[in-house]
Amino acid sequence: MAEPVRLNGYKRPAGDGEDAGTRRAARKRRKADGGGPQEKSSRLSAALFGEDCEISRDQLYELLKYAALGKCHNAAQPSWCRIYHQSHLAGVVVVVLHELSQLHFYKFYLQFKHLRKVFQHRFTLTPSANFLASLYGEGANLEPQNTAQGLTSPSSDCVPKSSDLQCDPIIRKYGEKKQGLTSYTLTLEEQKKNDYPIKGSPRCKGFVHTECDQQRTDSSPLFGLDCEMCLTAKGNEVTRVSLVDARGRCLLNELVKPESTVLNYRTRFSGITKKMLLPVKTKLSDIQTRLKQMLPHDAVLVGHSLNSDLQALEMIHPSVIDTSLLFARNEGRRFKLKFLAKAVLGKEIQCEQKLGHDPAEDARAALELAQFFIEQGPAKVAELNLETLLTAEKLAEVSQNKAALKPQGCRVQKQLKEPPHLSKPCFLDCLQVTGQKPLLLGGQELDSSGLCQSNLSTSNKQILQRALEDVPLSTFSIIQFSLGPEYIASHLLAGLCEKVRSKLTDMLTIYAGPFEESFCLKSVKKEFGRCGPIQSLTVVTETFQPYVCIQYEVLEGAQLAVESLNGAEVAGSCIKVQRPVTAAMLDCDVLIKELELDVENEGVIYVAGLKKSLTETDLQEEFSQLKDLETLFLPKDLQSGKHRNCCFLKFQKSQSAADALEVINGWTMKGSKLRSRNALASGHLWRWIWQMNHSKRKEGGNILCEKMQQLSACEEDLRKKVKQLDHHIKKLYRSLQNNTLCIVLFPGVNSTNGSEPGLGLMGIKEDGGRHAC
Repeated sequence: MAEPVRLNGYKRPAGDGEDAGTRRAARKRRKADGGGPQEKSSRLSAALFGEDCEISRDQLYELLKYAALGKCHNAAQPSWCRIYHQSHLAGVVVVVLHELSQLHFYKFYLQFKHLRKVFQHRFTLTPSANFLASLYGEGANLEPQNTAQGLTSPSSDCVPKSSDLQCDPIIRKYGEKKQGLTSYTLTLEEQKKNDYPIKGSPRCKGFVHTECDQQRTDSSPLFGLDCEMCLTAKGNEVTRVSLVDARGRCLLNELVKPESTVLNYRTRFSGITKKMLLPVKTKLSDIQTRLKQMLPHDAVLVGHSLNSDLQALEMIHPSVIDTSLLFARNEGRRFKLKFLAKAVLGKEIQCEQKLGHDPAEDARAALELAQFFIEQGPAKVAELNLETLLTAEKLAEVSQNKAALKPQGCRVQKQLKEPPHLSKPCFLDCLQVTGQKPLLLGGQELDSSGLCQSNLSTSNKQILQRALEDVPLSTFSIIQFSLGPEYIASHLLAGLCEKVRSKLTDMLTIYAGPFEESFCLKSVKKEFGRCGPIQSLTVVTETFQPYVCIQYEVLEGAQLAVESLNGAEVAGSCIKVQRPVTAAMLDCDVLIKELELDVENEGVIYVAGLKKSLTETDLQEEFSQLKDLETLFLPKDLQSGKHRNCCFLKFQKSQSAADALEVINGWTMKGSKLRSRNALASGHLWRWIWQMNHSKRKEGGNILCEKMQQLSACEEDLRKKVKQLDHHIKKLYRSLQNNTLCIVLFPGVNSTNGSEPGLGLMGIKEDGGRHAC
């Protein structure tokens, strides 16, 4: 994964009060004049990729507080990014574009020429009712919370009310009443959906049945099971098996000799080494026999993502409780076993100090989680508010690798010593105490006492002029530009949203043909499916010969189909592949080219043709041989939670990505030929496109058509204003000193038609390179 965020600047002067602020400003002026010693460069890094791209206002506050104050006033490194050499920052400039959202950025993507070419780090921002106040912490709930069972728990204000519980995915799935264990075992349909070995399934030919066919009751015995696997020429093979009983006693903890040659021991995760397996004689068949002998006929197996363990064991068991599904989440997401053990049981497992996971420890943790759920009931589990706890844990982390949980215990304990009822001052107050007067320009300004004063009559041009004069004299500035309230009318927003959705649909759609009358639709779907996940496929019969309309779920899939299958022979016909021809699509080629050159997509490639049976771990192993691979993002369907047949790979260097493209195209993985190209919509944009593509029209066609006509009347004016805003930011950015952290924020929009998420862009101005404008 990408390393955390970094920044650079100059050494903060000692002392506080006006003298310190004066010395700091004087030093900045000397630097602007070219005098003084050579300064270090601050650095910013963030693993903003895939599902890690959504940032809350509290997380944004974390970043601003640390960037402004460094390690003083209890400011700590933000949990989602990292600033290096913060004390060498020349300043912090935040630009707020009121009335604008992520929707506006991608509707007028080509007009935001400066923004998309300069700021490499981009994230989705949750909308806020009082966005400006949330920037500097007014009303932000950032107080550390009391520990309970080893993990921070929400304050009384955060405990869900009974009315809120109805929306909890656990309550929606199981109801509020306590039930016996049989209510939580997976049904046959659930097992099929989650890839469990099923008796009679062609894929489970040769699998051993545990023969535990006796009727289950709420008194049936529970057993925890966990396996560790190594990668062999055969695939995933078991190398260690652990079984624990309902009291947590370990009944089996055995090393297993794989049948095939080991390609990767996965020691980091499995704890297995070549030396450990050398003397082992136990085979998989021996383990299968012992498990059959040990399990009572009414046994219920418990595990976390137990399907992968049973697949590797090549065993079928009819009654299971899967804790990754038991503790339900929205959109098919799952909690990690390590987090659940800490949040629910107060137990630390899978510690960094240990070499690999301990399957007995993991089996025991899964068993105890199931027992807790059964004994306490869904309502008590929902009251734990696990989503909030997970957010609290992320906020407390400073992680080099966002895939791993590394709690900052000392920081949390230090903060817990403070009385929880005392509210901390916002960091703007702390800045003034140290002699650094913050600058707030735009819709609100700071008066001599530091209080906000409204100044709504100021134009964007006047604000820019003031900023060019005053920002160099301030260490922290918030500059506000505005489109004007007339541009957030609900009918305009609805029309804008429909235009973007319509254009995205066209960009995701291709037409292929002509085909012979008796062509095989299945072979067409298979061939085009190798380019990416398909949302829909229909036959066009209005033409003399049949064509096929294919709508993809990712832009890269549609583009790959146009590039690789136009003129190819498919289903016995030499076909043409093209996108729809509409007025909105006339600049499609330009937009695709600019997306490909977007700085956010530097070093990122898209890979399609993956078999759905491959897990993220499998792909990590397969692609680990690629040089400088930094991050793998495996998009998942937001409804089913299952991954699509594509992924994104991010490399540390652009050249490494280019080299990987040559290697991957034509590469066969598990019998499937891969296709690859440069990314067009990686990071935060993948999820946004998916949601736009699956959005339903809430109003009739006539009403939408009328709103789109109303939008067209002022769209040209809006386009000019957006282009002007981009020019203002470019001019302001050019005036900044090197080593200035610059953050541009689209707050998002709330309206009667729903909310549109915001967008954040950030970077540190440097000498040369992409930040030189």
